[in-house]
Amino acid sequence: MIPEFPAQVLDSLRQPLEDGAVVISRANRHVRYPARFQLIAAMNPCRCGGGPGDGACRRGPSCARQYQSRISGPFFDRIDLFYDTPPVTAMDLALPAPTEGTAEAARRVAAARNIQTERYQDHHPDEGRRAINADASARRLVDIASPDEAASALLSDAAAKLALSARAYHRVLKVARTIADLDGAGGVRRVHVAEALSYRRRVADEQGALEPKLAH
Repeated sequence: MIPEFPAQVLDSLRQPLEDGAVVISRANRHVRYPARFQLIAAMNPCRCGGGPGDGACRRGPSCARQYQSRISGPFFDRIDLFYDTPPVTAMDLALPAPTEGTAEAARRVAAARNIQTERYQDHHPDEGRRAINADASARRLVDIASPDEAASALLSDAAAKLALSARAYHRVLKVARTIADLDGAGGVRRVHVAEALSYRRRVADEQGALEPKLAH
């Protein structure tokens, strides 16, 4: 569980998460090492484990807030996708298999990635690989991820209500552009921005559950 790691260790990941590199400075010299990676982490709602029914925390919402506060805001700001995984019920097990399986999803992801590499054409300067949406600069996003009027209005409203930093604003656009690519859409529409916003950081509500900060 990621909150169990010391805060100093987690915050040391901020630079590679942001820049895809680690810079080590000593005296009058510094060395830059490529360090682009995909961070996948898990955490319980609170130290007690949390969850519905008998697994619910008996210490109230303060337990969840205290536990989640072990991760700094700047670190959270660099994570693009948050997803809650509720317990699997007997009814879930009885549901039919999804229409899109792993193989179909993999083909859709590969197609979206090909769209991105063709869009940028250039190689990533540090790693000799094709650039993707995650590598796009803020200036480049204006050209390739400019949302339509409805999407722009939603993003502006969300930026104010969620107090999005400039970093978070651009990360939402990158995620929205990727969702549009997965959808096979040429432009970024409101539905793509809405889904990207739904993956932003969640905070503990009065019952201690993780809920989006943006009201529906």
